[in-house]
This record gives sequence, structure tokens and C-alpha cells, in this order.
Amino acid sequence: MEHVTLNTGVEMPVLGFGVYQVPPDQTEEAVTNALAAGYRSLDTAAAYQNEDAVGRAVQASGIARSDLFITTKLWIQDNGEATTSRAFETSLQNLGMDYVDLYLIHQPFGDVYGEWRVMEQLYNDGAARAIGVSNFMPDRLLDLILHNEVVPAVNQIETNPFYQRAVENQLMTERGVRHESWAPFAEGKHNLFSDPTLSDIGNVHGKSIAQVVLRWLIQRGVVVIPKSVRPERMAENFDVFDFELSPQEMASIADLDTGKSLFFDHRDPAAVARLGGVTLD
Repeated sequence: MEHVTLNTGVEMPVLGFGVYQVPPDQTEEAVTNALAAGYRSLDTAAAYQNEDAVGRAVQASGIARSDLFITTKLWIQDNGEATTSRAFETSLQNLGMDYVDLYLIHQPFGDVYGEWRVMEQLYNDGAARAIGVSNFMPDRLLDLILHNEVVPAVNQIETNPFYQRAVENQLMTERGVRHESWAPFAEGKHNLFSDPTLSDIGNVHGKSIAQVVLRWLIQRGVVVIPKSVRPERMAENFDVFDFELSPQEMASIADLDTGKSLFFDHRDPAAVARLGGVTLD
């Protein structure tokens, strides 16, 4: 496994396992299988409502907590200083852990500055070894950096061959924020799994399109957290460290960029209203 070093000095596996959209009743088995396949970085969130299943799988695995990298996230309804503290404690209880390796603001809405003040304290206290954000556009990310003491360690954003986020990547690189991808396979949109460019590159290396995409992200220095409930696909996604894409192949994939989200625009008022209306039980 390759690692990246966050701006806190903490090492993070460049490839992890995500549990977004994994039903809670399937999450424990999925995480158990992912750990057996070799994954040591797990990404969950309060909004996924499966933190407890992740925690059970970790505890049953027998793997030392210090050998794992656990990420979870704060949802919009818990914005503000008092509610952020309570939400973090709830996540720890659900996970059955006394610290997390990375705690993220899940969406750039609500009182993110109040949240960040609490998260800075969690970081200073060691309850979160690193703190960061998710879905922050460049202007929001830079504003947060300029008006706070702790620079986010990570910004987890939609990133895939059709939405490559070059501008965001440059800003994050300049500011010491690690770029992390969600939806690396674009959930199959734009016929990603039959794309001729990706297929041709895969044929050259004897790799699948999914493996090509993961390798492309890793070579860009982007942390990635693919999700699957199939053990054979977990193993396939993990097997991406024995080949390298050429500069020409990287350039060919760069040409696939549309510059547009395949899911939602965080600056669209309708999207903001929709996300802001989602509350957790």
C-alpha cells in the first residue's frame, strides 16, 4: 500500500474503502471482506447511518486500531459549536472508538466556521488526528483557510475521468490540502465501464477500466475510496500498484474531462435546499 502524508504529519493510505450507499445491514460484512482484502482505510459518515456496522467489523477483525485509518463526517444538521461536539461524540460511540484519524465537514453549508472551531479543538486534543472538509469549492476552501488557524488536511470532492477538478487540485496542492476523490467511477455514468479510451489503456496493461481509473487518480496524488459489496471487485480495486500509466495515457484520460459534475452543483440553490433539508434520525 502506498501512503500520502497529510499536512498534520499523519500518513493516510492512498487507497481506501468507502461505505457510501452500502445498506447498514450489509456494511459489517462488506467492511469485514474489505479488511480481509487488505484495505486499512475506511470512510464512513454520520449521514450514511452505518458507522456502528463499520465499528463492529473493525472490532471483530482483530486488527490493531493503530494499523487502521478511520474517516467519518459531520452532517449539516449538526452545524454550530455545541451540536458539533455532540455529533462527534455520537460518531465515536457508534464506531466504538476513542479517536478518529480524519473528521470532515460533510457539506459546505450551515455554520461551518463554528464547526471548524470545534474541530480545531478536537484536533488539538488528539480526538481527531486530522480534520478536513468535503465538497468545498475553491472559494469556500480558500476562505476557510484564510480565516482559521488549522488548514484542512483533506478536501473530499467528486472526482472522476469526466469531472477531473484540475483547478481544485492546483489550489489544494498550493495550500497543502490533500485531494480525495468520491465517485471515482462516476457511478457508471457516461458509460464509464465501456469507455473506449479507458478500455484501450486497460488492454495495454492487462487491467480493467476500474483499475485504470484508480491508477490514474493515484498517479495524480489523489486519495481514492472506491466502494463495492463484492469481494472479487474489492480485490480487483486493490490490485493497482503493479503498473503505471504513461504520460501519453494520462493525457488521453485528461481529454475526457467535461468540467461538470455528474451529480449536483454545490452552488445551485436547489441543490443547497435539497441537501439542507436532509436530517438524520
